[in-house]
Formats: sequence, C-alpha cells, structure tokens
Amino acid sequence: MAVSKKTAITIASGVLALGAGIGVANLASADTTPTPTSGTPSPGADRGWAGHSGRGLRAGEFVTELANKLGIDEAKVAEALRAIRAENQPRPDPTARPDVAEREAALAKALSNELGIEENKIKTALQEIRTTHQTERTAALKARLDAAVQDGTLTQAEADAVQKAVEQGVINFGR
Repeated sequence: MAVSKKTAITIASGVLALGAGIGVANLASADTTPTPTSGTPSPGADRGWAGHSGRGLRAGEFVTELANKLGIDEAKVAEALRAIRAENQPRPDPTARPDVAEREAALAKALSNELGIEENKIKTALQEIRTTHQTERTAALKARLDAAVQDGTLTQAEADAVQKAVEQGVINFGR
C-alpha cells in the first residue's frame, strides 16, 4: 500500500472515530436545562447552555457571561432562560437540529421580550460570547493536535487534515 494511501486511510479512520465520538457525546447530552447561579445545583447543572456536556460553555458560565455583557443580575438571566425553555417545550421534532443562526436569533428575541432589553444588544452579547468561545475551542483543538504530532500519534499532515476538516465543517467540533 502506498504511503499516501496509508495516510488517507489513517486520516479517514481518525475523522470517523472523532465524528462518532462527538455524535455519541451529543446523544448523551440532550438536556438543555439552564443552571441557577446560586443555591443547590439542579439536575443537568453540568450541561452547557446548548445542552452539550463535556465541551462548550457550562450553563452557569453562559449565564454569568451574558449577565455581565448585558449589565444585569445573573438571576434575571437564569430565570429568563428557564421561562424561554419552558415556553419552547416540547420541540416539534426533537431530533431536528435547528440552524444555529435561527436558534440564536430566536433566543435573542425571546430574551429581549423576557428581560426588556433591546434585541440588538442581546444579539451582540451572544455573538461576543460565541466568538470568544470559538477562539478558545480552536486553540484547544490546535493544542491537542500539536501534542499528538509531538507524541508521534499523528503526523503533521494528518493533524493539518483534521484541522482543515473541522474548519470546513466536515467534522463538527462544537461549532
């Protein structure tokens, strides 16, 4: 087998394994309950604001960041998110994944209604949080790939291929 074919098979296997791992993690983390910022943690408190466990913003972190950006109390943000979630349950098709932009726009509108804050201010805050978080995830992925190259687990070409697959959306790495 030619070296390039072995590399292609190795990359494809890695991409498949990574995709399967992410898919299993997404299935295992379907609860999207926001976490109150004080008191006893509720069930699902270790879940991210979008319901992703093990990666992404934790609900408490999201509430804190959003409250800080909007200049309001965390309890108000947490309560608004709980109310929005309650109003939107059950979803028509829980297996369907709504468009991220549509979901974020709907969240901004709903938060605007719940909190009495201008929708554009909320959209800006959400985008800033998303951008910061994406930058952190990208840096973490790069660090993991660099470590794998240093350890000899991956070649630089394989790491570059995984990075490109994530950037092109072939692999959903929490984007």
